[in-house]
Amino acid sequence: MTRFMIVPQWQGSDSPRAMRLIDGAQSIAGDLPRASCTTIDVASEAGDAQDTGVRRHSAIARTRDRLREALAQSDEPTMLIGGDCGAAVGAIEHVASRHPDLVLVWFDAHADLHTPETSPSGAFGGMALRAALGEGTESLRLNAHALSPTQVVMAGVREYDDSERAFVGSVPITVIDPAQLAAPDDLADAVSALGATKVYVHIDLDVLDPSAISGVTAPVPFGAQVADVVASISQLRSRVELVGSSICGFAPASPAAAVNDLGSILRLVGSLA
Repeated sequence: MTRFMIVPQWQGSDSPRAMRLIDGAQSIAGDLPRASCTTIDVASEAGDAQDTGVRRHSAIARTRDRLREALAQSDEPTMLIGGDCGAAVGAIEHVASRHPDLVLVWFDAHADLHTPETSPSGAFGGMALRAALGEGTESLRLNAHALSPTQVVMAGVREYDDSERAFVGSVPITVIDPAQLAAPDDLADAVSALGATKVYVHIDLDVLDPSAISGVTAPVPFGAQVADVVASISQLRSRVELVGSSICGFAPASPAAAVNDLGSILRLVGSLA
């Protein structure tokens, strides 16, 4: 049975609508089995940078510590429901500590490959994937269990800042563009080519085309369709064992708007649970 970790963290987002991420995580949780959900207490205050170059660092670090404690108490397969993408880094760390050969599939419209030195906003959500690679602020990145670029597949990314594009061009990281997701075998082939036996799948909902979802803070045109992401995950799971997952980035404008998107989101949950 899947254990759902509900982490309504908003402090890693740079959006003026970041606090909608709290409502989004809670809306998804409302359609999950209550007995299978553990909610992580997220600080209500913004927090401060503490000279790290990461906005709201203190609040993000506190949530990370609470998530570590909760994950340490469970051996069940876990799906994290965020919140901003920065919340997923702690879950990735937990799985990577148990599976050193892990491959991470990162579904996202944005690269999330900044460090505090390159980030124009200082938002940790935009540094999340780079932190999984062991770079950035020591207190938030993966250290002993950091992934190498050869353990990462970026799927559906279509918006890069210049420094992120330069980084991708300098390391052996696999990139699957949104159009490739229409061919379900492409993702599974890419992961299999890395010799993977275990996979963690992270989904930022803005990987979807704006026609498929409205409740995201930074929509980007020409994204993936829900059916294509579901089919790609199905093919992937037929070849490689799924050992962890996360879904982040739901920020509905209102309860009524949340209802409009939940059908699509629950299809993604079902593909991973």
